[in-house]
Amino acid sequence: MITLGLRALNRATLARQLLLQRTERSVPDVVEHLVGLQAQTPHSWYVGLWSRVAGFQPDVAVDLITGRALVRLALMRSTIHLVTASDAWRLRPLMQPVLDRDLFTNHVHGRAIRGVDVAALVEAGRELLTQPRTSRALGTLLNERWPDRPAATLAYAIRNQLPLVQVPPRGLWARSGPIAHVSAESWLGDERPDGATVADVVCRYLGAFGPATVKDLQTWSGLTRLREIVDSMDLLALRGADGSELFDLPDAPRPDPDTPAPPRFLYDFDNLMLSYADRSRVITDEFKRLSFRPHGPVPQAVLIDGVTAGEWTFSHTGGVAALTVRTYRSLPAATADAVEAEAAQLLDFLAPDAEVRDVELLVVEE
Repeated sequence: MITLGLRALNRATLARQLLLQRTERSVPDVVEHLVGLQAQTPHSWYVGLWSRVAGFQPDVAVDLITGRALVRLALMRSTIHLVTASDAWRLRPLMQPVLDRDLFTNHVHGRAIRGVDVAALVEAGRELLTQPRTSRALGTLLNERWPDRPAATLAYAIRNQLPLVQVPPRGLWARSGPIAHVSAESWLGDERPDGATVADVVCRYLGAFGPATVKDLQTWSGLTRLREIVDSMDLLALRGADGSELFDLPDAPRPDPDTPAPPRFLYDFDNLMLSYADRSRVITDEFKRLSFRPHGPVPQAVLIDGVTAGEWTFSHTGGVAALTVRTYRSLPAATADAVEAEAAQLLDFLAPDAEVRDVELLVVEE
């Protein structure tokens, strides 16, 4: 059995994630390849596409969202993901067990939903969500029929039991709006692609995140009891440097571990950071130690030589846009130049109309 060292595993992952070299593929194609982008924040995921798609401009994604070719809805891990309309229909039924668990074992809503006729509740929600409504408005209306239940719980149950799309202007670049939902069937219509199986999703996950363990797959999806499905598939078995059992698609790219990895800027909820039980292929001990903020914003990582070697922040005030990169150790001059060049391009993307744009490279003091 072939053993993959940590660096080889890193390079394979970066290749699948389109982070070794930006791609010329279309935005819908990239979103489908990645099996969606985690997108509970309205705008930060645009950076995820910028880091992966050559020449990406936010208006491309805006047009796809307003044209209903891309949507944001609850999927893997019961979190909001940006996916194509086709994938919304393919993936949402498969993730229902995850959403069920999130609702019925939820420490806030689980007890409050007990005893409710969930089928009747869902049908009421379906009727109400032929037009966009906020959770508060939806809960208030449902509360008229179920007055003994918390309105927030009733709305949360609909969010987890019925496919709902978060509608624009929420999620549009440089715009904002309330978090409002409409039923997916009302937003997308009745035409649906052929269904998918969990085995299909396993293959797609490995194509975007592999090689990986069964625990990695379960961490990414939120699904459980996947071992039997993985064992039934014709997958390549590999071994990690720590002895872990890895699975992969036989023909998937596994570049030479010495393949150069250029600096890349990740957004706060980039799936590369969230989709493994063991995240050591990308996340360093320094990042875990130096970026930890119990009550602060989620750090946005900078990959240098393929791993988390720093973090970045952005500000835009009074016509002055600034992007600050904090690395965990001093960088060689050539590496620092490459990081600054990538940061300057990101700043151009984030603030094209700023009168002044400034990049600052600092070293974090332990």
